[in-house]
Amino acid sequence: MKHLFFVAALPLLTSGCAATLPPDVIASGDLAASLAQVRPPRYTSPVSGYTHRVPVDPQPWRNRNNAQTPEGDAS
Repeated sequence: MKHLFFVAALPLLTSGCAATLPPDVIASGDLAASLAQVRPPRYTSPVSGYTHRVPVDPQPWRNRNNAQTPEGDAS
């Protein structure tokens, strides 16, 4: 039991001694002065891709399934 406790506690103790360093590249706080080219946003309607569909009666699923199977895979 003591060995199991030691194995579980060892990573916790060693991670407390690890040094955390900041990354080499730190973003500047002055983003307004950057030279990046950004396209202005333009409006697109949320319903622009809508197509009207009407309800239809159900069709036999087995025939529709067999029509979509590849030609060589007729099991």
